[in-house]
Amino acid sequence: MIQIYHNPRCGKSRNCLAFIENTKQDYEIIPYLTETPTFDELKELLKKLNLKPAELIRTKEKIWIENYKGKVLNDNETIQAMVDNPILIERPIVVKDGKAIIGRDLDNVASFLD
Repeated sequence: MIQIYHNPRCGKSRNCLAFIENTKQDYEIIPYLTETPTFDELKELLKKLNLKPAELIRTKEKIWIENYKGKVLNDNETIQAMVDNPILIERPIVVKDGKAIIGRDLDNVASFLD
């Protein structure tokens, strides 16, 4: 089953969800802003994405700029910042068969789901 970490207020996330719906595959929507992943879940998701925590941060978000920009955070502190402020998590994230991608480019999502 496909999972999508979705923010309904994000155009890229809505486009990705519509694309997944059109594939007619089973999927689950994870509304990560209201059902925030735990520290361990986020750590596991990062492994599936093959990314470092800093690579999953939305650095242009106001919360990041006001509270974290310019600070040196280790991986655990960066993950905790995302747990505390899920808006900082890049979106959408698509998970399938133990792997994940950031689904901003629908061509990449298409190849990932094939």
